[in-house]
Amino acid sequence: MTMRPRFVCTNVVLLACCLSAASLAAADQSESPLNVVVILADDLGWADLGCYGGDLHETPHLDRLAAEGVRFTDAYAASICSPTRASLMTGKHHARLGITIWREGSLRAPPVERLRPPSSVSDLASSEFTIAEVLHAAGYQTGIVGKWHLGSAENYPEVHGFDTNIGGTLWGAPATYFFPYRGPFNKETRYVPHLEGGTDGEYLTDRLTDEALKFIDRAGDRPFFLYLAHHAPHTPIQAKPELVEHYRQKLGPNHLHGNPVYAAMVHSLDESVGRVVEHLDKLQLADRTLVAFLSDNGGYLRTADTEVTTNYPLRSGKGSLYEGGVRIPLIVRWPGATPAGGVCPEPVTVADLYPTILSATGLTGDAEHNSHIDGRSLAPLLRDPSSRLERDAIYHHYPHYYATTTPAGAIRTRNWKLLEYFEDGRLELYNLSDDPGESQNLANEQPQRRDELHRRLVEWRESVHALLPTANPDWKP
Repeated sequence: MTMRPRFVCTNVVLLACCLSAASLAAADQSESPLNVVVILADDLGWADLGCYGGDLHETPHLDRLAAEGVRFTDAYAASICSPTRASLMTGKHHARLGITIWREGSLRAPPVERLRPPSSVSDLASSEFTIAEVLHAAGYQTGIVGKWHLGSAENYPEVHGFDTNIGGTLWGAPATYFFPYRGPFNKETRYVPHLEGGTDGEYLTDRLTDEALKFIDRAGDRPFFLYLAHHAPHTPIQAKPELVEHYRQKLGPNHLHGNPVYAAMVHSLDESVGRVVEHLDKLQLADRTLVAFLSDNGGYLRTADTEVTTNYPLRSGKGSLYEGGVRIPLIVRWPGATPAGGVCPEPVTVADLYPTILSATGLTGDAEHNSHIDGRSLAPLLRDPSSRLERDAIYHHYPHYYATTTPAGAIRTRNWKLLEYFEDGRLELYNLSDDPGESQNLANEQPQRRDELHRRLVEWRESVHALLPTANPDWKP
């Protein structure tokens, strides 16, 4: 890996970068470099948007974005948040990075379950080359607004190429969505930083959007990279009262989605996207700004006593390697490239955004880093949603326990998907074209296909040095 100076942990920093001259030249060739906006939702399910079939939630702004760009039907993330964020930043599979569970989860005491999960890296190492560093070196103003969740102070966003960091810390969720964003028991450490000066009743999703618009304004004539990483609709499930009442009045017995508070959170998230897009229109930047919207994992199914959302017709939810845990909404609008209303069924992953942004901006990035990334540029699909990538398999790895799963791995090749559960070696095989809900296990009916996919899954784990759980000597049946 090319050596480069570390960032200083301040809110606005300058980077002395050592990207190749080719990268800098590519950016200089364009009189109006392409701006990049990535909006990441937290725990938003695949079926939570109107354009994905959501039946209670109202998401007109995201539906419009899909109508103006390309909507991916088979996009994948990790089943848990921090691994997805690491892949998004680096273009690498989270198993290759060793980040396989959310940050706080990596610091927990050993479990009492049958298997002992492997150690997970808690911080994204400063040696990793992020997309923010690539864009900063090319003259972009780079900013994160919202959730980071990829390390403690020595590995905050400022270390990874971001000039501006508003709210990005080691924490994964706010104590409350209402100002001053503090909880009753932990008043300081859960405070979202750089959001001082709010007023009573201020809602976090709205405030983060305010800060995102200010960042765009501050960029002036410089190209910019905005990473708007919302906390919504992650727990705590809280929303503005007037919106909650709206959905309570709307809720009927035939709705699949049944939580009016969650619906109101999604409503505010959609309004945020609308405000960002409208601001780009106002500043006459829309024609040279790529906008991508996605979620970090599948929808969170329920708290201790409340159903949060449903991922139907997909099976299960956050944490699980079934489709409901790893399939996500992904919408990309790239002016001059994406056809209006395109729908792409090609399986893609969060790691693909890194090389996609390189392709769209004409930058090359760091050659050594690029030789180890797992993502593929989505540029061909964005231009022609009916085309295919030169990739025949997508892999999942979650060697931990969660409410929806025991440690497991998975592989998808076109229509076929195999899951392996590490506790007992159980294999499950599904034909997603016929059975997207993964209800018919065909492992015994198709042993040759089952064994071939399992062999490939094992070989992939070895190739990325994925860590596996081990027998727990303290486990008692």
